[in-house]
Amino acid sequence: MKNIYRFILITICFIGHPLWMIAQEGQVTVTQHPDIDKLLEYKKDISTLKVYKIQVYQSVDPDKAQKEKANFLDLYDNFPVEIEWNTPNYKVWVGNFASRLEADRALQKIKKNYMNAIIFQPKTDLLKNKKER
Repeated sequence: MKNIYRFILITICFIGHPLWMIAQEGQVTVTQHPDIDKLLEYKKDISTLKVYKIQVYQSVDPDKAQKEKANFLDLYDNFPVEIEWNTPNYKVWVGNFASRLEADRALQKIKKNYMNAIIFQPKTDLLKNKKER
């Protein structure tokens, strides 16, 4: 008999418990320092620096690299091309691809004429990029 009363009491507690809970409503106001927006813009700039490029040629002779850049532009005029100097080589780099997939698609087209072309992510110096803007 004692167990029945205990069972009933526990059942009433579990069933009636949600009735005792009262939902609260409120309003939240967020105040933030105006520099937070500047920081978010800066973070966006940093994240856009991660790009993929395709290296199509390298040589120690700058004239050969310049000639290869011109040849590349004759074949593929829709990609941006630049010559980078990394001691001791001059390298012909193509594109600023935002994703690896985009770079892979371009590489398939480029490999028809440049079999040794490779995709890479250049190491960027943030200070260098900020000065160029």
